Amino acid sequence: MKFVYENPKVKSKLILCDTLEKEVELLRDKTLYKFIWITDGEVELIINHESFTFHAGEIVSLSYLHHLKLGRIDGSYRTMLFNNRFYHIIDHDSEVFCNGLLFNGSLNVISFRVSEREAEKLYKMTGAFLEELSVHDSMQDEMLRLILKRTIIICCRLARNKHGVLPHHCIRFEIMRRFYALVDEHFRDKKQVQDYADMLHKSSKTLANILSYYHQPSAIKVIHNRIVAEAERLLYYTSKSSKEISILLGFEEQAMFSRFFKNATGMSATEYRHQSSQLKRERA
Repeated sequence: MKFVYENPKVKSKLILCDTLEKEVELLRDKTLYKFIWITDGEVELIINHESFTFHAGEIVSLSYLHHLKLGRIDGSYRTMLFNNRFYHIIDHDSEVFCNGLLFNGSLNVISFRVSEREAEKLYKMTGAFLEELSVHDSMQDEMLRLILKRTIIICCRLARNKHGVLPHHCIRFEIMRRFYALVDEHFRDKKQVQDYADMLHKSSKTLANILSYYHQPSAIKVIHNRIVAEAERLLYYTSKSSKEISILLGFEEQAMFSRFFKNATGMSATEYRHQSSQLKRERA
């Protein structure tokens, strides 16, 4: 199954597919956000060259930054994919509150379980999507966007439930979500916790308490993890030199980047790239 909506004028895409492992072009497309819903059995996903196995009832949300391959498939799954030209999650953050929660650039894989009630809603969303594809008029684009918005909102609620967010703690959770979104946006030029605390109009202590409440890493660890994630992607998937990468990541000197990467990962950038090359050959 593969159903595609495209608007060539603005290059927008919304795709529903259950055979993503066969869709080479979609897997290569680095503009797509992805929801992967395991509906039966288990499926192996290789995300940023690490293998994860997910089981029936789990949903994985990936940003366009995550490199994805599908490994062993002992079941079935559905994917919904879209690009920013179809629905820009930053511009519409006040509608769905997913930026930093469902989609961020860290190496952490975001997944959550679907209840029977929510699964029924998602099946209905699939039916609505297929029904709307058969209607060709000036309102089709907006109707499909509404279906995607509802899907995102359902997934946001599930992700919040996983974190145990209580109604009277929504403001606290929203600060944490915004922090992750800000780190994604500014990690190249802002590397101090106080920078983010100031943007959130909170003290660094308050930010630390919120992250601790939700069992998250410390603020400085979140910032460093995001820098490391980008560095590892650049080392693994590109041929850029350490000097080029250090500039892209906002380090004043290559030596500063080298020390940071070694302290964070336990190996030099050269060692990491060598290890990555070996891993690529083994999986080829």
